[in-house]
Amino acid sequence: MLRADATVWVIAGIFAAGIGYAMMNGVRWADFERTALRAAVAEEAERYQKIQTQIIELQQADRPVAAFGDARNPTMFGSRFGPRYATLPVGPLAPLAIGQSDLLPSYFKVSTDARETIVAASEIENPHRLLVGRFDLAFVLVFLYPLLILAVTYNMLSSEKEQGTLALALSQPVALSTLAAGKVALRSLLLVGIVVSFSVLALLATGVSVTAPGALVRLVLWLAAVGAYGALWFGLAVLVSSFGRPSATNATILATVWLLLVVMLPSLFNLVATTLYPVPSRVEMIQAVRVASDEAAGAGSTLLARYYEDHPELASGGAEQAMNDFNIIRVAVDVDVAKRARPVVDRYEQQLARQQQMIDRLRFLSPAVLMQDALNDVAGTGTPRHRHFLEQVDRFHAQWRGFVVPLIFQKARITDVSTAPAFVYDEEATAAVARRVLISGMGLLAPAVVMAWIGHRRLRRYPVVA
Repeated sequence: MLRADATVWVIAGIFAAGIGYAMMNGVRWADFERTALRAAVAEEAERYQKIQTQIIELQQADRPVAAFGDARNPTMFGSRFGPRYATLPVGPLAPLAIGQSDLLPSYFKVSTDARETIVAASEIENPHRLLVGRFDLAFVLVFLYPLLILAVTYNMLSSEKEQGTLALALSQPVALSTLAAGKVALRSLLLVGIVVSFSVLALLATGVSVTAPGALVRLVLWLAAVGAYGALWFGLAVLVSSFGRPSATNATILATVWLLLVVMLPSLFNLVATTLYPVPSRVEMIQAVRVASDEAAGAGSTLLARYYEDHPELASGGAEQAMNDFNIIRVAVDVDVAKRARPVVDRYEQQLARQQQMIDRLRFLSPAVLMQDALNDVAGTGTPRHRHFLEQVDRFHAQWRGFVVPLIFQKARITDVSTAPAFVYDEEATAAVARRVLISGMGLLAPAVVMAWIGHRRLRRYPVVA
């Protein structure tokens, strides 16, 4: 009967085409990200080679050079010539979900400047594109996958009842629950099979290595999330069908529930979070950094004296001589900029964290939010991985300043660029990702089991004849 239903195969074909197009978009975005990161790494390597060449030439010629153009000057090296890139590698399964990767920067140019000026800098992107989002596999699974499930299950019992064939089928030695389970199993095998097969084929065709560290585990987690999300919607279809309503009524109920759970609730959660915990304007934060920088630069000598009070071990020579040293004043200015801007930045980050905490608590009310979080985690394009990256950027920024600042106070010169610290990303533990995905999966699977069990119980009282 399923093979004879042309509508099912049309839906399956559209679904397969959507998956293929979504995967193509995901692969393109992942390639774009990798190209950008490779360009950053290549630019840094070329820049360091030129710096080392200049240092050797200056040492051999022993000729004077302007301080602002001398790469051996620690201040110029740390802020202008030698900043290092801190990069977030593209995950092996990134094509599965673009997630937040088009919003959150994947690299920063770390210098001795204040941390706020480094993190606040980001690439310019089309705001309309960011608002609308990108058509990727996560979009297909979160929004279209449930609709296709409901489209092939809303009338799996009611249509036979309306045609008068259900009573004939049940005259055989088979229970109604067994018949319903067979219909659900066959439809789930069809739709889940399309999702898994087309997605895996697209991954393999685009050269994605499932043997990369953690990739196989992430792929298994992705399959589990797809199965749990599909089980929830099949469970809902069984529950609604068990009431014995006409096909049109079933379709209306299921479409309304889909609209509520997938579209309305996530928007409502976002509205509640932003209303209760409004985030200060990012423009205000950037402006605060600029104002702090201007004010600190105007009071450079005073700041230097205060900095020496806090760090007397760095003082060398007479204080009056050090007061006129631009390099040392620059260090004090950067420290003061960070102190002045910190309250605004802290308020910005605290409100964002509170919003995220509220969404984390409410997400179990919306399967769409749970599914999106799980897919982003598997692909490595979610906020947890980016927070993990930012923590490492902060540590590297402190390490970079710890390398450059002492050289400034010692009035030393950079003679070998290979001694400068380099950023190495430490990937988040796969166990942490698995824990988050499994929690989301349980949040999807638990209501699926409950709805299926209630529907199974109600099928005992199902009115077989219309």
